[in-house]
Amino acid sequence: MAKYSTGNASGDGESCELCGAHDTDLTTATVAGAELDLCPNCLDHGETDDRGGSKPGGDRDADRDRDRRQRAAQNTATFTDTGGDSSRWEREGTNYDRDQLPYLVSGYGDRAQQAREDANLDIEALADDLDVATEDLRAVEEGRAARADVGGSLVSALEERLDVTLVEE
Repeated sequence: MAKYSTGNASGDGESCELCGAHDTDLTTATVAGAELDLCPNCLDHGETDDRGGSKPGGDRDADRDRDRRQRAAQNTATFTDTGGDSSRWEREGTNYDRDQLPYLVSGYGDRAQQAREDANLDIEALADDLDVATEDLRAVEEGRAARADVGGSLVSALEERLDVTLVEE
């Protein structure tokens, strides 16, 4: 990877690439997306991992990448749980026009799950009680109501049955 230096360009490999100070105790770190060899004085300007090596983009990029991979795995699992079967939507279509999903509060899935647990109900019992599919309740609790084509009537029934707010006012 090319390095960008604001320091000494002597190429001796023993100069800090940020300030140019001559030092044999250099640590590779990421500064503004560039990998640089830094002296101990400049090291606090960079982001490093626990081993002193480079950590591109810092913790935020690693967290964002981990979250992206986790969401992709969940989406894949959701699709494969149904065997990739789209016949439900081919047969019944979507219910967007008939039963529009309202704007949901941030973290609605966690709220719904906590309310169900506070009511000492398992997901199957609640589904039976509301006469809805367990997979639809699971979609709400996992925060994927829109992707699973859950209707607004289910959200309203959950709010009423569990005394919880899921819809933005």
